[in-house]
Amino acid sequence: MISEFELLANKVESLAELVHALRLENVELRRAAAVLVAENGDLQLRMSQAHERVSALLAQLPSDEDAEEDLA
Repeated sequence: MISEFELLANKVESLAELVHALRLENVELRRAAAVLVAENGDLQLRMSQAHERVSALLAQLPSDEDAEEDLA
């Protein structure tokens, strides 16, 4: 009977340790997710800025019709 209680106590202790470890891992994963969300936002902003710069440069290029007129 005592060994059954000891076995149960060991299982409960193991479960408590596992829960503790999973909570710590969950905190770390939430922190890492927050970092990635912030990084993603920064990268999206940089892509948008690069897109605007490329669009502005493309708008400055002469069209095909302008190039043909220059050659004539």
